[in-house]
Amino acid sequence: MQNLPEETRSFINAFLSEPLIARVATADKSGQPHVVPVWFAWDGSALWISAFSSTRKVKDLEENPLISVAIDETTADDSTRAVILEGKAELLRAPIEFLKRQFTWIYARYVGEDHVHEAKYQEWIDDPENTLIKLSPTKVYTWSW
Repeated sequence: MQNLPEETRSFINAFLSEPLIARVATADKSGQPHVVPVWFAWDGSALWISAFSSTRKVKDLEENPLISVAIDETTADDSTRAVILEGKAELLRAPIEFLKRQFTWIYARYVGEDHVHEAKYQEWIDDPENTLIKLSPTKVYTWSW
């Protein structure tokens, strides 16, 4: 992201601050692709995703850490905006307090600060199977039409 023009960087940061659904693409070691919708959070340089270790996306990333993530939106006037991020994912399983802060941040973007402390979301946050995916993208593409 360092080599992007400031206007593009500003667009990416503003767009990814919205609680849109991302689509994560992984591939297993044989190359079979898999795409799944996820919640995410963006900190200006990395994309953070919560995922349970038993899911195919995590199993794929354990074998092949290459990942693509597409976030897009079509508005009522039929204009479309999109950001595509590519790179190598990191799977983080510790430290627990850091993971819990990141999971809380991600979930609060979608359910709100008032609801993230409800039992359902706290069960997800506290689940030892919950894994944090970090993508510091090496390639970033934007679309607006």
